[in-house]
Amino acid sequence: MTDHTPTTRRGFLAGATAVGSAGLAGCGVLGGDGDPEPIYEPDVPTETATPDSNGLLPTPVLGDSDADVTVMVFEDYACGHCASYVTEHFPKLGSEYIDPGTIRYEHHDFPLPLNEESNRAPNAARAVQDTVGSAAYWEYSQRLYRNQSDLGPDLYASLAEKVGADPDFVRNAAINKRYSETIQADKQYGESLNVDSTPTVFVNESAVAGYDFETISQAIDDA
Repeated sequence: MTDHTPTTRRGFLAGATAVGSAGLAGCGVLGGDGDPEPIYEPDVPTETATPDSNGLLPTPVLGDSDADVTVMVFEDYACGHCASYVTEHFPKLGSEYIDPGTIRYEHHDFPLPLNEESNRAPNAARAVQDTVGSAAYWEYSQRLYRNQSDLGPDLYASLAEKVGADPDFVRNAAINKRYSETIQADKQYGESLNVDSTPTVFVNESAVAGYDFETISQAIDDA
């Protein structure tokens, strides 16, 4: 049976324990798998992101921006549970709900104190969003999760090349945390909703008790 207990700050500090092939407790990570092609390729515009008046990048969004149902997911790139969610459940949400335009889907960064990559990885992803655009961002984000055991400056640079981004810029953005204000604003938003673990999923601002496809699908259908 797959464990679906999210990674929490408390759980991390208490110690990490592997509990199954698909779900991990604490800060466990998925092993590298040779960086296969992303398993979900959404149809999104290719234009680059436009910062708001405060210099913050916009929330990465998929699906119909005006849909009646909004799904928000708060994630940490170093969280093993988030990797399980993105590699196993996110593609199903894509084909069933995002592609048909049934939902508005939002990614929100929520770095926990797992390790240094909890903060560096989202900065790398936001550098791709800022310089290459939404399509590259979603591909890059999935590649980070598919190679979670190798998170670090070298991976950020090599994956940047695969999506057409400047590897040196992305590497430096990660190391120097260039987009920390955007990421911290995301985290503060999550904290205002009482988020304290990853992944945390909301359907129309109601927290979902789990991150598996079946549970999220039921919440979407109910909404």
